[in-house]
Amino acid sequence: MSKGLRERKKERTRAEIRRAGRRIAASDGWEAATVERIAAEADVSPSTVVRYFPVREDILLTDDNDDHLEALLRARPAGEEPLESLRAVLAEAFGSALAADPEEIRLRARLMADTPAVRARLTETTAETGRRLARALADRTGRAPDDLEVRVFTAAVLGALREATLYWAERGLTEDLMDLLHRTVDTLKAGPALPARP
Repeated sequence: MSKGLRERKKERTRAEIRRAGRRIAASDGWEAATVERIAAEADVSPSTVVRYFPVREDILLTDDNDDHLEALLRARPAGEEPLESLRAVLAEAFGSALAADPEEIRLRARLMADTPAVRARLTETTAETGRRLARALADRTGRAPDDLEVRVFTAAVLGALREATLYWAERGLTEDLMDLLHRTVDTLKAGPALPARP
């Protein structure tokens, strides 16, 4: 079996495990999505599930999209403000995800709001995404990847989007998520508007 075939088989297995975990979580909640039940649903062994996803919550939260996000960020126009670059990249990623599978995005948001283990793990996976984006931003701005300002800026944007997603879920997923994304970036840019004086 060539390496290409092996890699494709791994990708199919990983995708089937993700689909199985998400189906169970959608119908019965995340606590019901045990490794054993996911394995049975995906027609693999429990050890295969653990090998592909040592942290169970990653079945729900990860999607191998970090390479794509980093590439999108690197492709933004030279000289564009970093916040606007991130706005464009994240809007494209959110928009594509919503178009491809809106129910998956809703499921993630609901479980993030309702399940402490999912929310805690999201902090870890977001940190890894942040490291990838910080590296690209550092290259674009001529700074080092571990530069404090680059790290703080990237973490602030991703943390703000996490809060926006929680806000969306806590309000029944009724608002337009893309609108919330843009409101979030605008808030980072200008701060909350002060109330009008009488």
